[in-house]
Amino acid sequence: MREIAGTRVATEDGAVRRPYPGLAERRRRELLERQSAIPPVTSPHAGAPAAVHRRLRERIAALHEALCAFSLDLHAHPELAYEEHHAAAALADLVGRYGVAAEVGAYGVPTAVRAVVGTGSPRVAVVAEYDALPGIGHACGHNVIAASSAGAFLALAELLAGQDAPAGAVELVGTPAEEGGGGKQRVLDAGGFDEIDFAIMVHPGNLDLAGGRSLGFRQVAVTYHGLAAHASTAPHLGVNALDAVVAAYNGIAQLRQHILPSDRVHGIITDGGQAPNIVPAKASAVFYVRSAELDTLAELHTRVDAILRAAALSTGTRAEITWDAAAPYLPLRPNEPLEARYAVHLADRRRVLPGSARPVETAASTDMGNVSVYVPAIHPSVAIAPPDVANHTPEFAAYAASESATTGIRDAAIGIASTVADFLYDERLRADARADFEARGGRLTLADALNPVKETP
Repeated sequence: MREIAGTRVATEDGAVRRPYPGLAERRRRELLERQSAIPPVTSPHAGAPAAVHRRLRERIAALHEALCAFSLDLHAHPELAYEEHHAAAALADLVGRYGVAAEVGAYGVPTAVRAVVGTGSPRVAVVAEYDALPGIGHACGHNVIAASSAGAFLALAELLAGQDAPAGAVELVGTPAEEGGGGKQRVLDAGGFDEIDFAIMVHPGNLDLAGGRSLGFRQVAVTYHGLAAHASTAPHLGVNALDAVVAAYNGIAQLRQHILPSDRVHGIITDGGQAPNIVPAKASAVFYVRSAELDTLAELHTRVDAILRAAALSTGTRAEITWDAAAPYLPLRPNEPLEARYAVHLADRRRVLPGSARPVETAASTDMGNVSVYVPAIHPSVAIAPPDVANHTPEFAAYAASESATTGIRDAAIGIASTVADFLYDERLRADARADFEARGGRLTLADALNPVKETP
């Protein structure tokens, strides 16, 4: 088959070419150029004494071999959402070897983990996750997250056990099922963050960012019910449920022209009927709906829901619509004072950029967003792969067990531990972080966030 310039066509052997050849490399160059023009992140806060940060780095260096072994163990034993029994036990065992008791099955979730050091307030949560992806294992690098969070927690545990320890407590909060299962929301529902003043987790990726940005995420499953009939001898007696699914799919495809550039709606048909000569009495589809703000996520939900209902009306079928079989994920809320402290601590290792350096239309979704609207939180990114290697690919899975991952574990642990120490020691930082949080809407439950108050025009 002749290839036409600028188009995607099948080759003689039937192979399909990926669209936009060369775009990834061009985007990579543009991103690097844009990064070089962004000034370094600075902080007006003093944070903890320099001697404290030296002690934390020394402790993390001493733990590094054990942390890397733990990370590789998780990488070799990938487990899906809510099946992370090996990972949860390994995390509890790791902190237990250094004298800190950990509870597996915390918050009423069998694969959640909790450990606490210190007492009173302020109270900080160092969050970990450790689930993998079907088919490609730790292609999101959650093994690196678990190791870096454990390292930071253990370094802080030693700090809080010292004679000159600051007031406060640090919790290690191991959360399962980030990959679609909403594990952090279950911990939130169980009250796991009710007494927390600040939460932090660092995610591996292909950029070094002081804070994360994400899209809010909701899922909807729809099943249309019609009437079966012989598709040849009596099609007029049938009510075609597959037609309703196709109408819904096409309606959503048309909607995409008129949504925000960062919005995403994508889905699959999960049941299209049983045989070509039977008018389908039942057909089903699942769609994911994403948007960068709470109000735009609510708007997109309303528009998609209307399309699903209209498809039933137009085909004479009955729609069974189920939103949010798993917890929705909310957009990450930034916290600039805390992000700046994280950036300062890694400035000597690499150039750490503001979270806004990543265009939101390239963002994914995370249940850390649910935490970030409930308590002040940050979710930085540590690069373990080049800019052109994306998470959720086999290539990224390989990087999650590479030498760059071991460096990422160390640096993320340092960033977490030092930022937490700053929060414990610096009263003005705590006040400014809280003020930033309140200015962006304050504490929201999931129900609050999914039903934002609309502004009057």
